[in-house]
Amino acid sequence: MKESVHIALVGNPNSGKSSLFNALTGLKQRVGNFPGVTVDKKTGAARISESVHAKVIDLPGTYSLYPKKEDEWVSYRVLIDQDIKNRADLIVLVADASNLKRNLLFCSQIIDLKKPMVIALTMMDIAAKNKTNVDIAGLERELGVLIVPVNPRKGKGISQLKKAIDQTLKHSEAKASRDFIDVKSLAPQAVSEVQQLVPGSSNYHAIHYLINHENFNLREEQQESIERVEQQHNFNHAKTQAEEILRRYGRINEIMKQTVAVEDPLKKEMFTHRLDNILLHRFWGYLIMLAVLFVIFQSIFVFAQFPMDGIEWTFAKAGSWLSGILPAGWVTDLFINGILAGLSGIVVFVPQIMILFGLITLLEDTGYMARISFLTDKVMRKAGLNGKSVMPMISGLACAVPAIMSARSIENKKERLLTIMVTPLMSCSARLPVYTVLIALVIPNKLFLGFISLQGLVMMLMYFLGTFMALAAAYVMKWFIRSKEKSYFILELPLYRGPRWKNIFHTMVEKAKIFVVDAGKVIMVISLILWALSSYGPRQKMQAVTAKYDQLISADPANTQEYENERQTAYLENSFAGRLGHAIEPVIHPLGYDWKIGIALITSFAAREVFVGTMATLYSVGSDADENSLTLREKMSAATWSDGSKVYTLAAGLSLLVFYALAMQCMSTLAIVRRETKSWKWPLIMLLYMTLLAYSTSFITYQLFS
Repeated sequence: MKESVHIALVGNPNSGKSSLFNALTGLKQRVGNFPGVTVDKKTGAARISESVHAKVIDLPGTYSLYPKKEDEWVSYRVLIDQDIKNRADLIVLVADASNLKRNLLFCSQIIDLKKPMVIALTMMDIAAKNKTNVDIAGLERELGVLIVPVNPRKGKGISQLKKAIDQTLKHSEAKASRDFIDVKSLAPQAVSEVQQLVPGSSNYHAIHYLINHENFNLREEQQESIERVEQQHNFNHAKTQAEEILRRYGRINEIMKQTVAVEDPLKKEMFTHRLDNILLHRFWGYLIMLAVLFVIFQSIFVFAQFPMDGIEWTFAKAGSWLSGILPAGWVTDLFINGILAGLSGIVVFVPQIMILFGLITLLEDTGYMARISFLTDKVMRKAGLNGKSVMPMISGLACAVPAIMSARSIENKKERLLTIMVTPLMSCSARLPVYTVLIALVIPNKLFLGFISLQGLVMMLMYFLGTFMALAAAYVMKWFIRSKEKSYFILELPLYRGPRWKNIFHTMVEKAKIFVVDAGKVIMVISLILWALSSYGPRQKMQAVTAKYDQLISADPANTQEYENERQTAYLENSFAGRLGHAIEPVIHPLGYDWKIGIALITSFAAREVFVGTMATLYSVGSDADENSLTLREKMSAATWSDGSKVYTLAAGLSLLVFYALAMQCMSTLAIVRRETKSWKWPLIMLLYMTLLAYSTSFITYQLFS
């Protein structure tokens, strides 16, 4: 009979925990969320032995059992048996042999919880390079726990680790007879009384009940009883915690002297430190960082363009083919222009998501991501953010959707939320088609100094505008988003290592899957709503359009194609979306926009680049791709108001550029913000503030240039 057990994988950040998780579970992994929080949890299946199969939970990295951040609280609740849905039968603690003293603090705390555990000792190769020798047998005797050296990146030691897990599970009833330190002496009477209130708790469990019972899921009478014990014995949280840590490090120092030998404590700086002298240099460090970010930004455009074009071409061909074989009618129109178009709008983002997260994982694996955060922290902190906000914001220049997903690396809730709320202001690649058409339409093609293009300068200014507004918005919002959580930027600079290509590939696939499955549901619903609004209108008006153009085609069949183009424009004008365009015209007229631009504002909510296609339909542009942009610019340039004045003046064009730079016109972004914040509150606030910001700024722009 096969036994199923739950194993919690824990350890300090950058200790090799994720690599070990991948080695143990392989492809049998799932990504979800811990109950009530946005912190990701990875679970996977692993066969420990012929008779034991395990569910492995990869807990967030933490340095001790005194949590400060949300992800640390997640690990703490599991280890202290306060997470009912994620109870662990055994703990595998991953310890970095090259930083053993720091890792042993967390290790010693878990030992005192008296839970079955095995230590997986990683980074033995780096310890050897440091000429550090670890006496594993001696360390096992001192700690009373099985220790297995592993190198998960190369698959070494995994079978030995599984044997140690199996052996520990078989003898799990035989708990350690002694504490790592005498924790009971920290508060002897209080500990004894808590153990009576919570039967089966170890001495160290009792200490944590005294410190954190308010955050535990206990009965009301238990809470009150523990509170009385605290008051009766004048239990001091801070003093007890400080005394505990001092005692632990005292014992750890003794163990280190007995079991760890450093042959050359005065050795020369390692490769990592020498490289940091360059990469963290006051001048060259920032220059190299900008170069790296530029390469990443360009790579997302260059490498994603071909697959994105391929996806769009495939869906276009599929739509054309289905139009030819399916019978005409609303069902076919719904399937092609609603479902298929909505699906295309989801899948087309996948290459950017995969490439972006692949590159981010590459930077994290090599250790350079931590350096980027360190270099940018000072600038970001002035705006209420921190150094870890820079990568999502830079990524937002390609696409806000994966950029917002990447903000999960920010531990502080307020700074993570601020980053999410301002990242869509960065000019993403979807705005590029709009910029291109409008700049070509209203900005003269002039050169300065013989090589600096005025149109190119305006394009660059649009990107600067988005970045400036993002930082300004973060600065304003930091005063309104309240948080009791203190902001710290404590960052460990890991050693430089080679990338783990298998891990990078897994991350790319997993992030793409999360986007398609979770955000895709919302995108499809909104796509279908937009299709319905654009395809249907009041019956009498739509019938009148049909009768009018049927009559014109009958009278002049030679111009059938032109009449059909005009018919589509008339249908759109009289549809519910068109009527909305006319309805909002009084509101958008102060910005210099007519009803046709109003329709484009509505339809391009699906995706900003839809603006160009909507304009092509509204102005009855032919289908020939080579003359499409030229004809569109000419017809937009010739568009006039009822009094004969031009619609697309310099003022109106600049106003529209600013509006598209700052407005929230991307349902994909709102969908992913809903997923990341677990609430519709923040997407609605984002939609409101970005719309007001875009409207007011566009109004000022139009008035200045009119």
